[in-house]
Amino acid sequence: MASHAVFLTPQKVRYGRDSFLQVGKEAAALKAKKALMITDEIMTRLGYVAHCEQLLAAEGVESVAYRGVATEPTDQYVAEALEMLQSEACDLVISLGGGSCIDTAKAIVVLETNGGYIGDLRGKSSCIPPRIPHFAIPTTAGTGSEATDVTVITNTSDDVKMMLKHPVFMPTIAIVDPILTRSAPPSVIAATGIDALSHAIEAFLSKKAHPMTNTLAKSAIEHITGSLQRSYEDPHDLEAKESMCIGSLQAGMAFSNASVALVHGMSRPIGALFHVPHGISNAMLLPAVLEFSLQACVHELAELLPLFLPHDGGELRTAEEKARAVIQRVKELCRDLNIPNLRGWGIPEERFRAVLEKMAHDALDSGSPANNSRVPTKQELIELYVTCYDYSYADNQTIGER
Repeated sequence: MASHAVFLTPQKVRYGRDSFLQVGKEAAALKAKKALMITDEIMTRLGYVAHCEQLLAAEGVESVAYRGVATEPTDQYVAEALEMLQSEACDLVISLGGGSCIDTAKAIVVLETNGGYIGDLRGKSSCIPPRIPHFAIPTTAGTGSEATDVTVITNTSDDVKMMLKHPVFMPTIAIVDPILTRSAPPSVIAATGIDALSHAIEAFLSKKAHPMTNTLAKSAIEHITGSLQRSYEDPHDLEAKESMCIGSLQAGMAFSNASVALVHGMSRPIGALFHVPHGISNAMLLPAVLEFSLQACVHELAELLPLFLPHDGGELRTAEEKARAVIQRVKELCRDLNIPNLRGWGIPEERFRAVLEKMAHDALDSGSPANNSRVPTKQELIELYVTCYDYSYADNQTIGER
């Protein structure tokens, strides 16, 4: 690693059961007068928005809600929410929902001080810090966005997911309450859970990894592998959901500081062009990308074996055997959680093949593939996309063995 490293987190993290109940007190502590909630219609129907309004009102804080986040975050949502923030003269932003709500909120608090179009901040080294605090309250255990300095916003004019990374996007306070995740349906639990696992694995394998991120990434993998299937199968297993929340939080901290890699680089074009939710597209790609990367990270993957198979009796002796066993366990998780491949999701093959060049270009342009242990060429990326289209999680051979 480099001679020194930087590690960024929110100013405060509240986590555990009923931590959500402190949102009003946290707002009052900052002397907030009026909060803008960035949320969606699902959170409204579940009663989470009304509950948040009550908790704020009990501490003398007014609130209004932008409920327009209906898909992955777009520049249109950002523009609408920013206009509401300004017209309502709010001095606090609270994101309540999944990663789309949190990413939208990150964008508006930064644009409120910097002005212009959100895409103008892409790659910008100097940004004015937000003057309005942002409380991030996730209701899924997966994106880790509550603890990252990254936001991903789709440019609706050219169907490109813009990844913006800068310390100014880090939420002020993260409130991670597993009770809020009980409402997530099994399909969301599966997708966001594998998403969190991909964050942790990519952070550990990233060329920018360092000891702090490795510690968090390994702890995240241990939490996720030990609780994801339980959380998926039993909606009432609060212990499993608590463990998933901690794992997702740790994975978010790890990848925010070590960067993601090839999975995320390939995932964004799929989301932008075919409107596949981020967690699902990451899950679809993870096993095949690990297989592609295997020979460049054999020892790192082998190091993860005890986290995936804690009761392995030593039958696997070589680093390659251990690394392949880790990949096989990831494939089994995807199979058991009913993660579809790209064809299974319903992406038309003809249209998919027609945009392979664009997807490969956009993936490389994002910069994330450069952090991968094995950096693909554009042609290798195209071939990997094709492999992922009909990928089988039931296959017990890795790409290198076929």
